[in-house]
Amino acid sequence: MSRPDVRPGRGAPENRTPTRFNLPVREADGDWLDARGDVDGELPPLRTTVTVETPRTVITRNNSPDIGFDRSINAYRGCEHGCIYCFARPTHAYHDLSPGLDFETKLFAKPEAAKLLRAELAKPGYSPRPIAMGTNTDPYQPIEATWRITRSLLEVLRETKHPFTITTKSDRVVRDIDIIAPMAAEGLASVAISITSLTPEVSRTLEPRAPAARKRLAAVKALAAAGVPVSVAIAPVIPAVTDHELEHIVEAAAEAGATETFFLPVRLPHEVAPLFRAWLDEHFPDRAGKVMHIIQSMRAGKDNDPNFFTRLQGFGPWAQLMRVRFDAAVRKHGLNGSRKPLRTDLFRPPQGPQLSLF
Repeated sequence: MSRPDVRPGRGAPENRTPTRFNLPVREADGDWLDARGDVDGELPPLRTTVTVETPRTVITRNNSPDIGFDRSINAYRGCEHGCIYCFARPTHAYHDLSPGLDFETKLFAKPEAAKLLRAELAKPGYSPRPIAMGTNTDPYQPIEATWRITRSLLEVLRETKHPFTITTKSDRVVRDIDIIAPMAAEGLASVAISITSLTPEVSRTLEPRAPAARKRLAAVKALAAAGVPVSVAIAPVIPAVTDHELEHIVEAAAEAGATETFFLPVRLPHEVAPLFRAWLDEHFPDRAGKVMHIIQSMRAGKDNDPNFFTRLQGFGPWAQLMRVRFDAAVRKHGLNGSRKPLRTDLFRPPQGPQLSLF
């Protein structure tokens, strides 16, 4: 039976208040309960709101030993794509907002991001390394169409010849191919397109506001045709829900022109776990227990494994089986050859008003 509080077109089936920070629990009042869309009690669609955020810096740094980058930029907080599995959902708890529906409807934008990036790249002693974009929330989620913050960041990176990578679920990335392709030709850019499922019925509930897989594959094809090194991220793989598509996605990636692909088993940190369980109960009640049993078998008997290295790949028979299947598919389609690292030697600090006169 469908939950009465499920919102049409949204990913999370609920909007729990986070409890990790001893925040007061919020309860729905009578006005909210009366805000029904029809006589059958269906709730009206939620509207997306955007709040301007004014951080002092825009580059986030990390020293995680199992991540292939040490700095990243996220133009937005929250993500309207609404992917139920998103490991970034718990970050909304820091704002006293729910990692559930709040995460995908109450967004934050950083319109001054390009200005902040320019200032950070101009600092004396700055040492360039690839900047990863899209590591937390998607740089090409729907609001990018009007806010264009990602575009403004790319313009600074183009001016300074600074290397970058992009990870996205959106074909909107093709809009910026005029910047990405020339930089890729100089060894300064690469793109990863995330494809979780080729089945529309699954995608509509798993990641309800992300573009369809066919559009993402079209983006892979367009980027590859423009000479951009493009990979396909099969992330996450959900056992007993999407894992049977692993080989099919590898094949589709190769046919579209991708040269690399990788996969990650689903992760369920903090508030993501109860949201994911509620999603399973709503959309896959016939196998919810099986799915969680397999996930826990890859995560030392828990919903999530936070430890370096194993957190990304999992361990045990199920994780090994996925790896064997994936490796066989990659070999069959000739993917994952050697790729040159992005260049850093072309970097030139941004020019100030005075220096630009010379």
